[in-house]
Amino acid sequence: MNITNNRAYNFNAGPSALPLEVLEKAQKELVNFNDTGMSIMELSHRSKDYEAVHNNAISRLKSLFAIPDNYEIVFLQGGASLQFTMVPMNFLTADKTASYVLTGSWSEKALKEAKLFGQTGEAASSKKNKYRNIPSIEEIKFNSDDAYVHITSNNTIYGTQWKEFPSTGDVPLVADMSSDIFSRPVDVSKFGIIYAGAQKNLGPSGVTVVIIRKDLLEKANTNIPTMLKYTTHVDSNSLYNTPPTFGIYMLGEVLKWIEEIGGLEAIEKHNEEKAKVIYDVIDNSNGFYTGHATVESRSLMNITFRVADEELEKQFLVEAKAAGFVGLNGHRSVGGCRASTYNAVPFEACQALANFMLDFQRKHQ
Repeated sequence: MNITNNRAYNFNAGPSALPLEVLEKAQKELVNFNDTGMSIMELSHRSKDYEAVHNNAISRLKSLFAIPDNYEIVFLQGGASLQFTMVPMNFLTADKTASYVLTGSWSEKALKEAKLFGQTGEAASSKKNKYRNIPSIEEIKFNSDDAYVHITSNNTIYGTQWKEFPSTGDVPLVADMSSDIFSRPVDVSKFGIIYAGAQKNLGPSGVTVVIIRKDLLEKANTNIPTMLKYTTHVDSNSLYNTPPTFGIYMLGEVLKWIEEIGGLEAIEKHNEEKAKVIYDVIDNSNGFYTGHATVESRSLMNITFRVADEELEKQFLVEAKAAGFVGLNGHRSVGGCRASTYNAVPFEACQALANFMLDFQRKHQ
């Protein structure tokens, strides 16, 4: 436990750590937001006070992420999992194929949903290597008339992350960036669609951000349910129905926090420093700890590793929890250990974990 502020060392994979400054501001404003005499959660989503919050969040997204003018931003619900359905429902037509790059469980789930709507193909896959790496750019194969190419930019379960994105020309590149959006600068113009659940780097669970190029909206399928059309939400500024107002308020405050600490360039440097202290322990442990991901594909967001002995691994997780480290168990589907070092996880927490790992190794090696 961090005794200076009574906060746990939170390495949860999602919902995950939020900036303490943001939480404290939300706490202060929770009962009486902007002198309205109401909580942000009580305000009408049609009110001017909420409208300002909503539009400021969109404005900050555009500015921080350098989103070009030919893109729309919408706030949705349903997480990335709903986007697995909405993307093919809106853009996969009978005469097209959607190509998916498989790098883990979430890309597999996205592909599974797309198969319900039309023809699909695997542009590349690292499954045979137990998803230890991201396929090279040269491995990715798709057709020039494909509906789109889909990737998952960071893989929370396996701890891998794209370091370079493919150029797909006239074929729209679609990216699920749920677990690393706003962790580094990205050239948005390379993508047709970017979508992300907020609960890793952008705020609490409940909000999904979708960034979509305007020309794609003109080609979208129209014979689908109203709530599942992107155009419904674009045309209404994400206010067709009641949005997750508190989540959007929190998202805006997290973006303000990112601005104040220096933007995405500063965030990226900070994330590199945090991950390094933990990866260094793994790399210098002489096999006591072993990382899952290959070095060139390592994620800065999710550090996945094993302890050499299965019984020791169980003991490691028990002792880590007792020491105040939360969320270090690997995903239930693969086991092992995982430290999720998202934007709001402080360097202090990563250094404390590294020290704990070193001490545990000294005691048990």
